[in-house]
Amino acid sequence: MLKVENLVTSYGMIEALKGVTLEVPQGKITALLGPNGAGKTTLLFTITGILTAKSGSIRFKELELTGMSSAKIVQQGVVLVPENRLVFSEMNVLDNLRAGAYVHIGRDKAGVEADIENMFERFPNLKERTKQLAGTLSGGEQQMLAIARALMARPQIFLMDEPSIGLAPMIVDEIFKIVKELNEDGITIFLVEQNAHKALEVAHQFYLLEQGKVTFKGIPGEMEEDEIIRRAYLGSSQGH
Repeated sequence: MLKVENLVTSYGMIEALKGVTLEVPQGKITALLGPNGAGKTTLLFTITGILTAKSGSIRFKELELTGMSSAKIVQQGVVLVPENRLVFSEMNVLDNLRAGAYVHIGRDKAGVEADIENMFERFPNLKERTKQLAGTLSGGEQQMLAIARALMARPQIFLMDEPSIGLAPMIVDEIFKIVKELNEDGITIFLVEQNAHKALEVAHQFYLLEQGKVTFKGIPGEMEEDEIIRRAYLGSSQGH
């Protein structure tokens, strides 16, 4: 569904992605693990057009995304839930949801209102806080709002950047339950996550990214979780 081939992205003279190749199959959850600074967020930003690739290819259902604007990429159904939630803190919950539907709201107002009702069914906490400013929500509620806002764009593939960061363990469990439910509803998910244990619980496959390069691809359960985590955060060249 999503194919990245030989992707190079630079910040000035520094290459953050050094020929990344990976594939996210339709209907599956693919996790991307690796230490801070490995290039995980850079990869998501390049896929979604926030950053421009220096070279390489990003294909979504055979459509080339490189060089396409972020807005056009969202219209294709490729949607990012950013790290640290980044809700519109001075807007209320309802307006945040409507903002997420900006690619549809001009031509399908009735459909957008139906989508909002669906979000309130999926996230009842948000329905109770419709008029509350997003910046006053708890961390867990903000993450749910960020997910709901992204769902308003009607994604075919969901790119999630560290959805559990800064959240209490009980809320983390709830977020990963939502991730699994979204996938069961037919949404393909590409998950960047520091919490390797939780990511491997839900993922169908995973990649390790180190210093801008993919160093390993695997399937959870085919190797010991401790070994996966050691490779992801200590480096594949480190000893036990």
